[in-house]
Amino acid sequence: MDSKLKKRIYAFYFAGVVNLVLGMYVLVAGGSMMPRGTVLLLVFFFFGFAAVDFYFPKMLKKKWDEQQKQLEVQQRKSAEVKSEE
Repeated sequence: MDSKLKKRIYAFYFAGVVNLVLGMYVLVAGGSMMPRGTVLLLVFFFFGFAAVDFYFPKMLKKKWDEQQKQLEVQQRKSAEVKSEE
């Protein structure tokens, strides 16, 4: 896998962990500082972004795998054409 893609995937995972930690902190400690509605809004916000941060790397990897398969098919076809000549 490409090193740039790996770095991007790790960055998304890191951001997901940070969002989870912040969401848990707001859930546990935010009740004493803010109204309940605000706490729930912030928790949904952080957990929502954490879900996106864990979902997006899977889609990036899936897209990269599909591109690699297409590249292999194209290389095989070009090799077959060259061998027929």
